[in-house]
This record gives sequence, structure tokens and C-alpha cells, in this order.
Amino acid sequence: MTEILSLAGANLISPIILSFALGLLAALARSDLTIPEAVAKGMSIYLLFSIGFKGGVAVSAHGIDQTLVLALIAGLVLSFVLPLLAFGLLRVMTGLSAIDAAAVAAHYGSISIVTFVAATSVLNGRMISSEGYMVAVAAVMEAPAILSALWLVARSGSGEARMDPGLIRELLLNGSIVLLVGAFFIGAITGEKGFAEISAFIEAPFKGVLCLFLLDMGLIAGRGLRQSRGVLGMGAVGFAIAMPLVSAMIGLGIGALIGLSLGGVVLMMVLCASASYIAVPAAMRVALPEANPAVYLTLSLGVTFPFNLTLGIPLYLAIAQAVTGA
Repeated sequence: MTEILSLAGANLISPIILSFALGLLAALARSDLTIPEAVAKGMSIYLLFSIGFKGGVAVSAHGIDQTLVLALIAGLVLSFVLPLLAFGLLRVMTGLSAIDAAAVAAHYGSISIVTFVAATSVLNGRMISSEGYMVAVAAVMEAPAILSALWLVARSGSGEARMDPGLIRELLLNGSIVLLVGAFFIGAITGEKGFAEISAFIEAPFKGVLCLFLLDMGLIAGRGLRQSRGVLGMGAVGFAIAMPLVSAMIGLGIGALIGLSLGGVVLMMVLCASASYIAVPAAMRVALPEANPAVYLTLSLGVTFPFNLTLGIPLYLAIAQAVTGA
């Protein structure tokens, strides 16, 4: 417990977390502080390209092996299965309708790439290496959860889930997935030589850009919490904290079973524990327009995201260290 508190304390006073806290507090205090949308999008593009490229370079140096294939399969299966677990918990813990519960569940089977990037930064700061191909695992976990949510709605008979060619195309060509996977392949093809050519761009600005991006995330989360006051009960908030913990333990077991390193296990836990607030909300607006965005966005971005950033990541790292003995 002392080790966990120490890790959490160190994480809480990092520039990354404090930047998020600044944005959150500014929004709750109704400050007029804003990050222009074009700037925020530019930072998002930079972070996705950087993490994808570095992951590809790591795979180039490491090579393709059985563990990589197993990790990809595990990520795909988990993204389908975790929404089923989330849906069951929501129906027990909350009074949400089947449609709202399915929409929320989709977010908890998909992933938050920013949480993944923050976890990678924490591991790098502690000199803990991880498998570069975990970036590819993150990419395959983006979309399957949406299909699970649509199946849940169809099974419940509570509404009409819309799965048309346009939505399928949107899922497959989602900008974040295209950029992440594309940068991954560029890094894998060019390898260490390619990394050396652009390392000054990829390495040095990374943490500074991440701080500003999380400042913007804090602003968005704070506004969402302020606007959704009274919409959610304690059961829903409890779910948004309990679900990441349960999912992280599943990720721990899967990561250890397939033979990931300590860093890889932590990232698998983080991927399972995180909740989407970009790709899935966009899909839900099309596929489940009856679902209430104030519910699923507030839970994923306003509760789970800050929980993972402040307490979740150090907790997952401490547990992984205790279990793996690394």
C-alpha cells in the first residue's frame, strides 16, 4: 500500500497530471481559458503520430513473434467482451435504460489513446521498457466494442441500432486509427534510421505537447461535469470507477498469461481500464442517436479519465510489479 501511495503521489505532482488538473479546475471555476480547436487537433495529430511511429520503430528492432500475435488477438477479443461485462454491471448498479447502458458499455470496451500515451510516459520516466507493438493492440481495440453495443441493443429489443455502410466506413477509417496505424507502419519500415532522422521532433517536444493537450482535456472534462450535474446518480459514478479496476485485473491476467514484459502488462491493463471519449461517442451519435451523450461522455471523460490519470496508472503499475515480481 505504501508503494502504491508513493507512486500515486509522484504521479499527482507530475507536470502532465497538474496540467490536466489546471484545466479541470479552470472549467469548474467558469474561467474563459480555452485552447483553440485547431491547436488541440494539431496536438492530437502530433501525439498519435509520435506514439505510433515510436511503436513501429520498437517492433522493427524487436521483430514479429508469437507474443505479438497473441497480444493482438487478446486485444480484439477483449474489446468485444468487455462491453458485455460493463453492460451487466450497469444494469445492476444503475437505473439506466438498455440503450444508455449499451452506449456507455461501448466506451468501456474501446480505449483512450491519451490514457495510453500518459501511461507510456510514466513507464519511460521510470525507465521501464514495454513492447512497441502495444500501439497496434490499442488500434485493434478501438472499434469492436461498438459492434458489441449494437448487438446488446438488438438483443434487448429496446431500440433500433443503426449499422449502415457509412458507419462501418467511419469505424474503419476513423482518423485516429488511420494515423496511429499509419505512423506505426512508417516507424516499422524505416526503423532506427528513420527515427534518428526525426528524433528531435518526436522526442523532445513530446511531454510538453502532452501537457498542453491534457490541459485541454481538463477543460473539456470540467465543462462536461458542470453541465451534467444532476444527470447521473452515485451508482453510475461508482461504475465509472469500479469498471476500470475490474477491467485492469482482466488485462493483468491476460498480459501475464501471454508473456508480456512488466511494461507490456501495465499497458494492457491501461488499455482494458481506459474508456473511449473520441471514436465511440462519434459512432454512438450515428448508431444509437437515442442514447444520452451527457451520460456516456460524463462517465468516460469526466470520471474514468481523470481517475485513471491520477490514481489508476500508478495503481496498475504497483499491482503489476507485485504480481510479476519485476
